Amino acid sequence: MWRSWERAEIAAEPVFWWEGHAVVAGPAEVRRILADPEAYRPDNALDALTPLPVAVMRVLAKYKFKLPATLANNGRDDHPLIRGIVFDAMHPAKVEALRPWLTGIVRRRVRALGSRLRAGEPVDLHASLTADLPLLVLSRLIDLPVDDVNRVKNFSAAALELFWAPLSPDRQLALAERVGAYHSELRLIARHGPGLARDLREAGLTENQVTAALFFLLVAGQETTSQFLTLLLHRLLGSPELLAEGFDAAEVVEEGLRLEPPIVTWRRVSAVDSMVAGVHIPAGTSIVLWLGAAGRPVAEDPHNLVPGQRGSRRHLSFGAGAHRCLGAQLARMEAAVVLEEVAPLLRRATVLKAPSYPDNLSFRMPDTLVVTRS
Repeated sequence: MWRSWERAEIAAEPVFWWEGHAVVAGPAEVRRILADPEAYRPDNALDALTPLPVAVMRVLAKYKFKLPATLANNGRDDHPLIRGIVFDAMHPAKVEALRPWLTGIVRRRVRALGSRLRAGEPVDLHASLTADLPLLVLSRLIDLPVDDVNRVKNFSAAALELFWAPLSPDRQLALAERVGAYHSELRLIARHGPGLARDLREAGLTENQVTAALFFLLVAGQETTSQFLTLLLHRLLGSPELLAEGFDAAEVVEEGLRLEPPIVTWRRVSAVDSMVAGVHIPAGTSIVLWLGAAGRPVAEDPHNLVPGQRGSRRHLSFGAGAHRCLGAQLARMEAAVVLEEVAPLLRRATVLKAPSYPDNLSFRMPDTLVVTRS
């Protein structure tokens, strides 16, 4: 399951066992579990998959690192309050108001990339176009101070690795330093920052809670979208006939989300004994929801990119139920803007270096997408 996106096409059983986890791949079963947070708790969503040894815990403690339940891992009564505040900050109307500003940024970047390609220079679409865009958008949307984009991106990538990847103790120590150091900066923003941080403080959240909410948003609110943009562009570059014909950007985005979700699995823990697709799930079981596989059978043509096909929007890439992704409309808007602006460039581009992906249970984390003019 560490590289589950490579096997999403061949998931045969709706539920099966893997290294002590119950893996749920059937779309109906995944939706049922996401819709029942009482029987299937979100408490383990941010738990480190590779247990953190004492030395790593000491490093995090040095930086006063804490992740109390706020958003993804919150099954408590205060979840609706916190979620409501974040929703207001990321309201669809506010998201849409950013479209012209984002379009201008993307258009200028695409123009510069086109000039480099025409001059015979290969370009990295990930590094030069998609990697930092969602962070810039999120920062503007929730009024989050970001003085050093590279520092924030290094932090968020380190967090995805520390909590969701198979790791050696030495690697854990290195990642804990990076995550802990930036967590200290987030704590200062939680204490004094404007925008969403202020709104959460004024609602009575503790400093630890505000910091944890900002922590999760920096991971889920921008890192996943930058990953998706790169995954989507790579998929489109493998569909020259679609690029040649032209396409509806919104429909391509939905197919991209269905076939190339940046979050391929998510976790729950069973609070009660239950039966899922005829499989007994004891209370206390770690459940891995295979979102990447669940997006396949919902469409008429399960494994091919067919914009607008029946079932295309029935994917679960944003989850479902009480913890459905608050940034769904934001991600869709960003992806549509990028596609609309970059499509002419893609029609004349050839992949020189495809993305590579580290082992990770939940996140794809593409590292590059180098193209040349064809």
